[in-house]
Amino acid sequence: MTERTLAQHIAHFAATTRYQDLPEAVVASVGMRVLDTLGIAVAATDLDTSRAATAWAREQGGSATASAVGLDVALPPAMAAFVNGVLAHSLDFDDTHLPSILHPSASVVPAALAAAQEHGTDGRELVRGIAIGLEVCVRIGMAGFDPETKNSVFFEHGQHATSICGAMGSAVAAAVIGGASEEQIVDTMGIAASMASGIIEANRTGGTVKRMHCGWAAHSALSAAGLARHGITGPPTVLEGRFGFFQAWLHEPGRANEILDGLGSEWAVPGIFFKPYPANHFTHAAIDAGAALRARGIGPEQIEKLELGVPAANLRTIGEPIDVKRTPETGYMAQFSGPYAVVVGLLGGGGLGAALEDYTDELAKSADRRALMAKVDVVPDSRCDAIFPHQFPAVLTATLTDGTVVVEEVLTTRGGPERPLSFGEVSTKFTSNAGPFLSDVELKELAGRCDRLGDLTDIGTLLAPLTDLKSTRQQ
Repeated sequence: MTERTLAQHIAHFAATTRYQDLPEAVVASVGMRVLDTLGIAVAATDLDTSRAATAWAREQGGSATASAVGLDVALPPAMAAFVNGVLAHSLDFDDTHLPSILHPSASVVPAALAAAQEHGTDGRELVRGIAIGLEVCVRIGMAGFDPETKNSVFFEHGQHATSICGAMGSAVAAAVIGGASEEQIVDTMGIAASMASGIIEANRTGGTVKRMHCGWAAHSALSAAGLARHGITGPPTVLEGRFGFFQAWLHEPGRANEILDGLGSEWAVPGIFFKPYPANHFTHAAIDAGAALRARGIGPEQIEKLELGVPAANLRTIGEPIDVKRTPETGYMAQFSGPYAVVVGLLGGGGLGAALEDYTDELAKSADRRALMAKVDVVPDSRCDAIFPHQFPAVLTATLTDGTVVVEEVLTTRGGPERPLSFGEVSTKFTSNAGPFLSDVELKELAGRCDRLGDLTDIGTLLAPLTDLKSTRQQ
């Protein structure tokens, strides 16, 4: 018998894994990730980029059988997946896998929801598809992670692993939900690999295109699954082949063991980090450290200076240039500021400790906050370097006006396996995000449906309250 290729191994895992085979922790995690993703998508509907993506999607036409958050008309499944993927990734609030540093749910969940509506499948098939899609996305992402440099090779080549790996995982999810055979799943991956892309230059010099990346990944997934269903085929060696995915994106053989080891028996899904705070993940430990000072009873007026120690690799994102990081001009800039994160923790924020309302342009330019940020230095810390990128730690040293020195170490990232969020905490985040748009009854009902996602018989009931947000909000 010919040895299976990597895509064939993945397809066999996907086709043979049943809902009842999923560990309870995986099923519970999927429900929480759907709730989290939908809440973020709702909160993002007011962005100019969201309106642009939605307007373009409405222009495309086609057989409209799927729902998009914030739209009171149905869309073709691929377009619904696109819109929801754009929304889910637009606020930098979506979950993160470490150490690959990719955001899997923002593409996999929208793709799976659209596929479930397209094929009329139930909650169990939705959970199954999402679980498998997330697992594939993460494992392909890890195949491009270099443990020696502690970095994603995708990113070193200017590529957005979230979009590229997300397209592949989402495609498997869509194929599974559509009832594809093993051969069709292989074809779907082979097709999706020719669609997967995402250039990360916008992170460096500007542009809003990054917000589109998970939308394109989800759109590619539905398109690839549909094309395979109609007979388009793909190469079985799509991942490891001489001109395959790894050679194209990594310029080297991928780490096949990251895909194969424990596939089907060891699940990465429950360990994907939820984001409790709507800011760059590198800043989260700084928020916690600032909150720890506040919990000690230390107020801003007692602080002489602050030193935030972080992994050296994080410094360029949240600490340089320091004058800019101390004086963010917008709420978006504040999301990438170590000094601002410390201030949010010190002053206390909404939601789970920091919410979207804590990152406004007005607060970023607040004189009081800038006075505090001026006291913050961001420096490399060797203890943090030893832990990164499996965690995003921080060590905050506060020198008080009376000469006392207080140190707060936050060496694990909240929302990950060492400090997991409960369903109740994810619900709190969901309420913070979606509360301005939905009634208390709707919020509670939607959270309940996600908590029992496998019991749903009609996926449309999950999305129905989210399709006319403008009129709901104006009531």
